[in-house]
Amino acid sequence: MPTNLPAEAKAKWVKYLEARTPEEKLKALEEYLSAIPKHKGTENLRSWVRRKIAELREEIEERKARRAGTGAPSFFIEKEGAAQVVMLGLPNSGKSALLSALTNAKPDVSEVPFTTKFPTPGMLRFEDIQFQLVEAPAIIEGASRGAIWWGSRVLGLARNADAIMLVVDLSNKPLKQLKVLCRELSEAGIYIIKPRGRVKIERTKAAHGIKVISYGRLEGCTADDVRKLLESYKIYNAIVKIYGHVTLDDVEKAIYERVAFKPSLIVLTKKDLVTHDYAKRVKALISKALPNVPMVVTSAIKGEGLDTIPKIIFDIVGIIRIYTKEPNSSKPSSEPMILKAGATVEDAVKRIREEFLRYFKYARIWGPSANYPGERVGLDHVLKDGDVIEIRTKIKGI
Repeated sequence: MPTNLPAEAKAKWVKYLEARTPEEKLKALEEYLSAIPKHKGTENLRSWVRRKIAELREEIEERKARRAGTGAPSFFIEKEGAAQVVMLGLPNSGKSALLSALTNAKPDVSEVPFTTKFPTPGMLRFEDIQFQLVEAPAIIEGASRGAIWWGSRVLGLARNADAIMLVVDLSNKPLKQLKVLCRELSEAGIYIIKPRGRVKIERTKAAHGIKVISYGRLEGCTADDVRKLLESYKIYNAIVKIYGHVTLDDVEKAIYERVAFKPSLIVLTKKDLVTHDYAKRVKALISKALPNVPMVVTSAIKGEGLDTIPKIIFDIVGIIRIYTKEPNSSKPSSEPMILKAGATVEDAVKRIREEFLRYFKYARIWGPSANYPGERVGLDHVLKDGDVIEIRTKIKGI
């Protein structure tokens, strides 16, 4: 992202921020694009603006179609289960066969490219919970820049998901496939490796100026530089939160788009079509390039490697299962409450019934986080997967 845009371009960007309807936003972005100087330093920005223009045009056409009653099926998939995992892959990567082998879904499995035209969901069981797997239509190189009309929508699915499954065909240049997938995600501001830092800009209506809150470190710039940058974009009231190691370019990028980290796993398919040694070499090369991304080698036809996938998903999405128990009852609930890893008793109480916080006395815990069965704890006690919790209040019956 450039840090030396002319004042005219920045003024037109503000016009886009102030636009209310998709039509107004589209017109403002087109004017903004025409005001951005054409040189190497603005290539990424111009690409991002063109992508946003394409998305807005799609949205406008989709609204027209809905009003006319001729709209196609929606790309939006409502989340179900403990977490939603979107399956991304190039044409014929084996997504449909994998979805069919893992879940109750019955997608069309075919060697014809682009058989899947709209997202297809299915439920994957792990012990006493289920994950929602969503097979997305195939993407290709340039999808984030409008090479296919559904590219931005598929990447939108990935941004909304809790995790991403990168499906790669072992029998067809797997390293190139993975490189394309990672690049398309990156160009859409979606990262499968946690970035060194991130920036969150919250624009406020209150006239308190620009407040920079650092949970990390600014590199090569100061908080005053951040304020001046935002003011050059006519942003005068905002809270800027800095996480990790952040540069001024990172701050400017955050003005334009939301950067998202998505926990991911790589599933190498069609193991039955390659030799064991070849699969081993590919896995080693990918592990070296992406050391912290879990990977599974599978064959949907032979059922190999599939049984390890649910546990990997459970680990990467960062959730815990908490079971509630009524006072004086001997049995906890059969269905767990799903919380984020690191959640406390307070988080659990809020989920059960927020009113309980007003009358909270103590909680009793059985399970991995308890020092002994039935331990009394307070609201700040950190829970672990498999804990059983019993809430006690100051007023009987509440």
